Amino acid sequence: MTLTCYVVDAFTDQAFHGNPAAVVPLDSWLPDDVMQAMAAEHNLAETVYFVQQPDGYDIRWFTPKTEVDLCGHATLASGFVIEQFIEPLATSITFHSKSGPLGVDIRDGVYTLDFPSRPPTPCSPDEHLLEGLNLPAREILAARDYFAVYDSADEVRRLAPEMQALARMHRFAVIATAPGDEPGIDFVSRFFAPAQGVPEDPVTGSAHSTLIPYWAKRLGKNELRAKQISERGGDLFCGLAGDRVKIGGRAVLYSKNEIYLG
Repeated sequence: MTLTCYVVDAFTDQAFHGNPAAVVPLDSWLPDDVMQAMAAEHNLAETVYFVQQPDGYDIRWFTPKTEVDLCGHATLASGFVIEQFIEPLATSITFHSKSGPLGVDIRDGVYTLDFPSRPPTPCSPDEHLLEGLNLPAREILAARDYFAVYDSADEVRRLAPEMQALARMHRFAVIATAPGDEPGIDFVSRFFAPAQGVPEDPVTGSAHSTLIPYWAKRLGKNELRAKQISERGGDLFCGLAGDRVKIGGRAVLYSKNEIYLG
C-alpha cells in the first residue's frame, strides 16, 4: 500500500515556523496500531488522518505516543491539504471527530477553525505541576489541560519546565499564558505535553479552546489576536462565539511524499 503524506506548517505564512503536521488522507481507516506506529515514525507533534464521507470528513489525530481527542493545527493543516489538493474550490469543510463536528472556513488564505469552547475553572493543582513549573504562576485553572496564568509575557518566555515532573501530571498538558506585550497582540501562550510525547508544542490550536474564553472574559472583547511564543512561534486570529471558538491562521506546504506499507 502506498499513501501520500503532506507535511504542512500551520499558523504561519513562512516555512520552518508555526507547527508542522503530517497529513495522511485515507480511503478507509487503517488499524489503530498502524496509525500510531506511523505517528511515532513521523515524530511530529501530530499526524492526522482523514477519510472522506458524503457529508465531510472523519478525522483522527495521533501524537508520537497516543491518540488525542482534539488538535487544532493538524485540523487546519488538513483543511489546507483538502483545499489545495482534493477540493480546490472548497470554501468550507466539515470534519467529524471525537469532539463533535469541527468546521474550517477558508477565505483569502486564512483557514478558520470552528471548535468547542472549553473555559477553564478553578482547580487544585497536583504536586507534579507545581514541581515542573520553574516559576510560580499567579493563578492555576484547568479544563482538559492545566492553565497557568502569569503576569507578563516575559515570564512565559523564561519558563524552562522540568519535563520529567510535568510528565507525571494528572492532566493531559499545561498551558502557560499572559497578556501580550506587542502592539495588537492580546495574549501569548506556551504549551507543554511531555507525557504525550510533545515536550513543547510549537503552536496549539486546541489550547485556544481554553485560552479564548478566558481572555475574552478578562479583556471584555470577543475578537482577539494571539501569539504562541515557542521557538518556532505562531500567529492566531481568535474569536468567541457563544459556546464555540474561532481560531484562524495561515499554512505553508513543506513537503509531499509517499509512505510504503507492506
